[in-house]
Amino acid sequence: MNVCDVIIMGAGGRMGSTLAGLVQADPAFRLAGVVGRPRSEAALDKYARLDCVNGTSAEDVFTRLPGAVVIDVTAPEASLMVANLAARLGNPVVIGTTGFSAAQTAELEKAAKHVPLFWTPNLSVGVNALLGVLAQLVEALGPSYDVEIVEIHHNEKVDSPSGTALKLGECLAQARGEKIDEVKRCSREGIIGPRTPGEIGMLAVRGGDVVGDHTVYFFGAGERIEVTHRAHSRENFAQGALRAAKWIGAQKPGKLHSMADMLK
Repeated sequence: MNVCDVIIMGAGGRMGSTLAGLVQADPAFRLAGVVGRPRSEAALDKYARLDCVNGTSAEDVFTRLPGAVVIDVTAPEASLMVANLAARLGNPVVIGTTGFSAAQTAELEKAAKHVPLFWTPNLSVGVNALLGVLAQLVEALGPSYDVEIVEIHHNEKVDSPSGTALKLGECLAQARGEKIDEVKRCSREGIIGPRTPGEIGMLAVRGGDVVGDHTVYFFGAGERIEVTHRAHSRENFAQGALRAAKWIGAQKPGKLHSMADMLK
């Protein structure tokens, strides 16, 4: 059995710790390295006793582990640094970070020309399977149904709407032959008049420790259809990340790979 060497970015955080634990528990993977934020040495102490490279310098860890797959679920600026560094050093990368701007996404695509690079705003296999179902619903129901998206996340989430909500909206808009930036409606306040036909509303709710809930509503005359995905733990996303890590290691540079590519 071929073992996949993995480097975890942000290993001192909640998602990084979840990833590291799953890697250690799965014989198909080896925890080759971990990287923490500067001044996070204390958070990395738990990895010191393991047979893995650890530190706060991504370049140092990547250089010592050529070919190891990097998993990064941190923040846009940090993820771009990782992508560009990996493009220079040759480490395949899986990124599950949300909140990228159009310019930052273009930078990821540029890095993907030099190294196998995988990016998805949601690492859940279930969410990505849901995207195909939504396109079928749009086609079956037609344009007369109003579409709204509600997403709920923990109170520490910094981007809004969530990357997953935007991806769901993009899927819905594309199924209608539209662009999400032209039809999304993220705010309603005051006397705004009737709902504009064809718009896709997005409501972000923040509170507690909710990992991630997304519901797409189709409102028709006399009926309502609700499609919901609920993530009960971060392990759901971590498992998707490991599946992507195994897959991206066998791919070639040239394009920014997505979950849709892997599921095919």
